[in-house]
Amino acid sequence: MGTALEGIRVLDLSFYEAGPSCAESLAWLGAEVIKIEAPTGEPGRYGFTDKPGVDSVFFCLLNLNKKSVTLNLKSPQGREMFQALTKTADVVIENLGPGAMERLGLGHDALSKINPRIITASVKGFGSEGPYASYKSFEMIAQAMGGVMSLTGEPDGPPMRIESGIGDTATGLHAAIGILGAIIQRGITGVGQRVEVAQQDVVVNLTRIHFRDHWLGVSPVPRKGNRSPAAAPSNLYRCSPLGPNDYVFIHVANPEMWKGLISVIDHPELKDPSLADRAERMKRRDELEAIVEGWTSKRDKHEVMALLGAAGVPCGAVLDSAEVMANEHLRGRGMIVDIEHPTRGRMATPGSPIRLSASSTEVTRAPLLGEHNAEILGKVCGLGAEELAKLKADGVI
Repeated sequence: MGTALEGIRVLDLSFYEAGPSCAESLAWLGAEVIKIEAPTGEPGRYGFTDKPGVDSVFFCLLNLNKKSVTLNLKSPQGREMFQALTKTADVVIENLGPGAMERLGLGHDALSKINPRIITASVKGFGSEGPYASYKSFEMIAQAMGGVMSLTGEPDGPPMRIESGIGDTATGLHAAIGILGAIIQRGITGVGQRVEVAQQDVVVNLTRIHFRDHWLGVSPVPRKGNRSPAAAPSNLYRCSPLGPNDYVFIHVANPEMWKGLISVIDHPELKDPSLADRAERMKRRDELEAIVEGWTSKRDKHEVMALLGAAGVPCGAVLDSAEVMANEHLRGRGMIVDIEHPTRGRMATPGSPIRLSASSTEVTRAPLLGEHNAEILGKVCGLGAEELAKLKADGVI
């Protein structure tokens, strides 16, 4: 059996994180994703590199399983070649500035005249309409405007950003969902459509259950730090040897988890029958957390996790970046894999988190700039080596 998206061709005009995350997800599902870059490369390829002229780690992580074609879309020839590619494609993904595709003559309406089945996906900061439509956005802007930053941090501290791509990668994943839906609908109608996803909208969607106190009359919803607002003990606890990441998160949400906790932590005060009631535990939260941390601080985080996990208590060790890359569970599942890159060498990289029983994913390295010009442009546009060389000399590719 082939891959889930075998036969689907995607033209990826996006750059940085949000759009490339969308295209990369489709590539992991088996689509042929052709990254279209300017002859100088997308901004993230060299702009974030630690070695001049070498693809950045940032770029390598976000463009796995893709092919690379260079086209200068500001030149008539470049646009004509892109239009030729569009005739063969199923999806076009872009995260250019508002109106940029239309100014190039490559907006959805123009491309659908060339290929009525084309699905165009636009990843934007605030969408194409509304008072913020022309504003630029990045991860931190989306977190601020989507409400999550106001909820993150200690109660007496300032708002804080999350060091995770909920504004970028999560927006790309939402766009991928929209594209997959459009592909299914196209199978019925025979016609493509435009998909639009805005970063602010996505962060609001991801944060929605944490606004629940707003409807209960608590407005604005305050920051709570690491403590759970509705369970106890539920917090981050120090572990031996008390290093910067020697912590575990323990979450006791129901009676069975409480029984599991007290079966492992043998402390007389935890045997109080009244503590079986969640409300009573909430009242005595400070006391309980001191007892729990007194126990965890004498053990390393992996031992704590093993003991409590075996007893049915949700518990997670705080893994640092090195621990994540070496984690035997993640490596055993194929979530962390090693790849060989022509200029970077051996790299440990996260793979696809989506597992299909009938369609496995082989993670392949990010492409070098223009690596597939001859393969793609040569075939689609009927160009030979001499013609490609002239286009390169003219700055078209």
